[in-house]
Amino acid sequence: MPAVSEATVPPSPLRHDWSRAEVRALFDLPFPELLHRAASVHREHFDACEVQVSTLLSVKTGGCPEDCGYCPQAQRYHTGVDATKLMSTEAVLEKAKQAKAAGASRFCMGAAWRSPADRDIPKVAAMIQEVKALGLETCATLGMLSGTQAKALKDAGLDYYNHNLDTAPEFYNEIIHTREFADRLDTLAHVRDAGMKTCCGGIVGLGESREQRAGLLQTLANLPAHPDSVPINRLVQVEGTPLAGTAELDPFEFVRTIAVARLLMPRSMVRLSAGRESMSDELQALCFLAGANSIFYGEKLLTTGNPDTERDLALFARLGLRPMPLVETAGTVHADIVEAGNAAPLGTDTAGTDAASHACAA
Repeated sequence: MPAVSEATVPPSPLRHDWSRAEVRALFDLPFPELLHRAASVHREHFDACEVQVSTLLSVKTGGCPEDCGYCPQAQRYHTGVDATKLMSTEAVLEKAKQAKAAGASRFCMGAAWRSPADRDIPKVAAMIQEVKALGLETCATLGMLSGTQAKALKDAGLDYYNHNLDTAPEFYNEIIHTREFADRLDTLAHVRDAGMKTCCGGIVGLGESREQRAGLLQTLANLPAHPDSVPINRLVQVEGTPLAGTAELDPFEFVRTIAVARLLMPRSMVRLSAGRESMSDELQALCFLAGANSIFYGEKLLTTGNPDTERDLALFARLGLRPMPLVETAGTVHADIVEAGNAAPLGTDTAGTDAASHACAA
């Protein structure tokens, strides 16, 4: 039987009906087979040598009333994080200019709120408008949103809203008690209804089982629309939080999580998020091979460390990777990829697509 060329292989279908058993079976694959499958799916939809680069700025730090067991910004824990007021638009804009000059294509603004007060929305909207005017993608993570608040942020030009599920539904109440899992789903629905892209992932290494990691990814993949960005955070243990001292997740298990996320959500950006500071270059390289194609870039990730830009640039050079370009006329990296044909719309016949379009360009 003749070999089927890469150009004629149909792209992996988008599914929203994954069973827990199917996801668990992916986790259980031999490591080489899992990485091969994930890398193959990655190349169906993306240039495997491009990595989307984001910068995250904490525009309002600490003082959060929630009790998330991993978070140093919760006011009830003694972690040395001092509460601050919301930054000025001018100060945020200066940081955004620095991020763009350093190569970031997306600028994310995070505020330690359970949910923003209505009076805070115009202030954040002003930040979004100014950052958007620089030609950067905009993202915000502000806690729970109402439908009216989501619409106001969309009208201001917000491209992405981040709201993580954190962990599997059945493990959620072991980590957080001040809001329900359903509250997170409600906010994501408001964001989708407003027409914004979703950035939604979770944290691994919280003490959860593989079954529960499978449950997190199953829930993400079975949302009404796959998140456009899927940040996979590796727990950063902070002294003073309830999860300090949790047994560290096996590095290969982390890579498996990245690979399964890529298989379940083929067209999403899978982001190496919190925890990269403690990852070796070799571990990050395995994650890129497994389908990760987005990172946070810069010295600080809200209140925990992140590899500095020089280390990231050196790693990119060693691996032959490059930052994913932002086509400013289109406005968002993700839309550019889909519209350029690297990820054909559902139902599109891709036979005859140039396989070299997914290879690493010189």
